[in-house]
Amino acid sequence: MTRQSDDTPGVIAPPPLITVGLIAGGFILDSFWPVSLPDLALDPLPGILALTAGFLVSAWTVLEFVRHGTNPDPYRPTTAIITTGPFRFSRNPIYLAFALMHAGVGIWTGKLWVVAMLLPAIAIVRYGVIAPEERYLERKFGDAYVAYKNSVRRWL
Repeated sequence: MTRQSDDTPGVIAPPPLITVGLIAGGFILDSFWPVSLPDLALDPLPGILALTAGFLVSAWTVLEFVRHGTNPDPYRPTTAIITTGPFRFSRNPIYLAFALMHAGVGIWTGKLWVVAMLLPAIAIVRYGVIAPEERYLERKFGDAYVAYKNSVRRWL
């Protein structure tokens, strides 16, 4: 068994797995205790728009990773601080995209449990993924990352 490299943040789980797992958890809860969103929220268009926005931000973010020659996988070393594209507005645009997609699925399907599971998803990503990543990037890039961190918000 190989041990994880010291040149990674040591996140608790792959962020897409956290998102998909908690969306699935919402559907499982709904199968036992069905609760729909209020009738006002049953228009699928906002959910479809949120899902689409999430996919677009995610794709834009991955393109920036590729353009800068670094890997979005938190289990691989980061080779650059990206400050262009969506990273001008958020230090974590891909996690913002995952949250938009999560909300979009819940709203589109009208499942309150799926929407409610967004709160634990955000908390897990914030403390189990973003916090270790921030510590890692600060260790690795020092003042350059601190300056970026001080100039761009974590989410939006």
